[in-house]
Amino acid sequence: MQADNTGKLILVTGVTGYVGSRLVQTLQSSGYAIRCLIRRPGTLPFCPKDRTEVVGGDLLNRTSLYPALTGVHTAFYLVHSMSNEGDFVQQDHLAAHNFISVAKETGVKRIIYLGGLGSGQDLSPHLKSRHEVGRILRDSGIPCIEFRASIIIGSGSISFEMIRALVEKLPVMVTPRWVRAEAQPVSINDVLMYLIQAIEVPLNESKIIEIGGPERFSYREIMKEYARQRGLHRFMIPVPVLTPYLSSLWLRFVTPLYVRIGRRLIESIKNATVVQDNTALDVFSVHPCGLQIAIKQALDAEENDFVNFRASKLCKESSSESKQHYNISRGARIYDIYARNLPCSAEIAFEPIRQIGGENGWYYANWLWTLRRAIDRLLGGPGFRKSTADPENLKAADIIDFWRVERYEPGRLLCLKAEMKLPGRAWLQFEACPHDAGVILYQTAVFDPLGLAGRMYWHGLYPIHRLLFSGMLKNIARKIKHPPVNNHGLKPVA
Repeated sequence: MQADNTGKLILVTGVTGYVGSRLVQTLQSSGYAIRCLIRRPGTLPFCPKDRTEVVGGDLLNRTSLYPALTGVHTAFYLVHSMSNEGDFVQQDHLAAHNFISVAKETGVKRIIYLGGLGSGQDLSPHLKSRHEVGRILRDSGIPCIEFRASIIIGSGSISFEMIRALVEKLPVMVTPRWVRAEAQPVSINDVLMYLIQAIEVPLNESKIIEIGGPERFSYREIMKEYARQRGLHRFMIPVPVLTPYLSSLWLRFVTPLYVRIGRRLIESIKNATVVQDNTALDVFSVHPCGLQIAIKQALDAEENDFVNFRASKLCKESSSESKQHYNISRGARIYDIYARNLPCSAEIAFEPIRQIGGENGWYYANWLWTLRRAIDRLLGGPGFRKSTADPENLKAADIIDFWRVERYEPGRLLCLKAEMKLPGRAWLQFEACPHDAGVILYQTAVFDPLGLAGRMYWHGLYPIHRLLFSGMLKNIARKIKHPPVNNHGLKPVA
């Protein structure tokens, strides 16, 4: 790959991680020539654009790094081994030594590393390892900017997701001493600005740059602010005895997805993560926003991302091996996706979908839909209101029973937003995605639960939802008139 007009080819490691994936997309928007290092190139969580190259390599395998580092001017080191089994500290150090060894041989001019804030003699193994990796990179002889950040606020950040899970799922929390530890949370948008500016900032020797928002908060205060913006009332009962280690065991019940990483992070919370050196404000033109704005930006970004939600993309990113059913969580939302492979065009697949609701019913167990409408009417919802949608001329804002059309793309997509009484927000989306000689028809029930009541509602009714939504798509597929099986392996719908 040729470098851009500044003569700089940028390498990004950790591209499957939260910061790394966001950084690549920001670099692409800025016009940089980028090379992504990833162990399994087929698992890249985004589509590479022009001037973006994907190279396979493993930081624990030194010889595999030469293709990735050759010709690189600036390398972003955004990896850690916390999610790995075994001795993550040893793996962290081996990866850093391998990276530096090959970077020096291939002539890398600058390294940018993102580590963690924290000070004191009793640092956790996690923070000690992050600082030691920074020292290895700084002592390499290649100029290195080591950023040390506190909690990163953004949808997908592990620290933010753990805070979200605790607040969303626990109306009453027994809060040990560590929730009073001070932090200086920083928005993901500000972190990305620091990282981008670090490519061009004058640098003759390695530096440690501490970054954080303008205010200091305890973890308790961060959780309360998140709860306030989500409209949740949370009660926190302080106790002096629960250690960070015991607290980390909560994660097995509250955030099982992040239990291994989360345990190591919580063990680090005994140390304050606050900025003690304000050099960042002098060297960079970034003016970090406060906590209230950072959380609002994170929640707003989720709303904006949902506008462009496609089940086909989410299923591709999922590690699920199922081909007809996916159950995926992203942030606070739950996505229950059903898929059918049909040998017909998208337009034909959408014929029964655009006629859904009203007099045509919902294609499966209409008596359950009628019962739900009656319950909604008793709760003060729209219940049995009349549909206003014209199947021949669907448009946004049309009413279909107790749903409203939020987005409609003829022959491709129909998104309905629920207006019934719910402990949260719900959508039902249909998407036709051309595939080989036919189409994959996706039907997705999306639920954004409001606190514990919302989650209890979703999981309590899930068996009924599973029966209802799978039956609905099956009957929709039966109504589609399609040709017999072809030589591309697509089978008629049973």
